[in-house]
Amino acid sequence: MIKTIIFDFGDVFINLDKPATMREMNKYKIEELSESLLDINQQYEKGLISSTEFVKYYQTEHSQLQENQFKNSWNAILIDFPEYRYQFLKKLSAEKNYKLILLSNTNEIHIDWVKENVPFFEDFKACFDAFYLSHEINFRKPDAEIYEYVLEQHDLKPEECLFIDDTKENTEAAKNLGIHTWNIEPTREDVIDLFTAKKELF
Repeated sequence: MIKTIIFDFGDVFINLDKPATMREMNKYKIEELSESLLDINQQYEKGLISSTEFVKYYQTEHSQLQENQFKNSWNAILIDFPEYRYQFLKKLSAEKNYKLILLSNTNEIHIDWVKENVPFFEDFKACFDAFYLSHEINFRKPDAEIYEYVLEQHDLKPEECLFIDDTKENTEAAKNLGIHTWNIEPTREDVIDLFTAKKELF
């Protein structure tokens, strides 16, 4: 029996265009990212470096990049947050049948954009019993430590949890710990259909 639902943020609630950042960077003659920058991306998602340091790493490798050009490229992945998904969560929260947790790989620059562009973000956040962002807790998916951290923080049993994420490696990592999962396909599935899509669990 499911007692806790753990939600990803990107492509579960907020719509993403994942190739958009590289499309934008192509405009500044950046065709691909070096291994060192890919590693820096992960460090930034874990909150191990500041936003200022993060921007400087990119400018060190690509001196033509102005800070605003980089941030606009970086944020191009973020499209919109349909309010009907927030309303779904708000109703779920009000019913109090499940513990609700958000668990997202993200970063300060993206969250700053969300705060500026999603007027109901704070109300959305308030619907959760816990709100975990990778850069604030220094863990990121799909590392086992992030799931173990959430389970320990709330004394949760894996078999009583459902984790919803659009990335296969993230749901596989959770599944390996005994957590039920829904690897949502954002082009044809929507989180508001949760109780139909995973009715066998409820």
